[in-house]
Amino acid sequence: QVQLVESGGGLVQAGGSLRLSCAASGRTFSSYAMGWFRQASGKEREFVAAISRSGALTRYADPVKGRVTISRDNAKSTVYLQMNSLKPEDTAVYYCAARVSSLRNYYTGVNDYEYWGQGTQVTVSS
Repeated sequence: QVQLVESGGGLVQAGGSLRLSCAASGRTFSSYAMGWFRQASGKEREFVAAISRSGALTRYADPVKGRVTISRDNAKSTVYLQMNSLKPEDTAVYYCAARVSSLRNYYTGVNDYEYWGQGTQVTVSS
């Protein structure tokens, strides 16, 4: 069992940056592959970025590729999402997710993950 708490969301102008954090508690954080997803109002939850247990492997959704970086600090049990060059279409509630994983896997599907945080709102104004 792991508990996830996101932070770092807020209101930012287009072109700005935000860094989201997701702090985990419970079982050993390094046992989990991690992901970030987002859900805009009236839309399905969608994949943003994923990272393997060690952080060696990452994957990004096409709409955010080149603007977003996922990273993790296993010593701090925290995963990050650095978002740059934000656009109004990035406005959504951002969720982190976790699942127990073998060493060199990451996951991009909503149904791949066992545990979810409560989400943090990101609003990008034009």
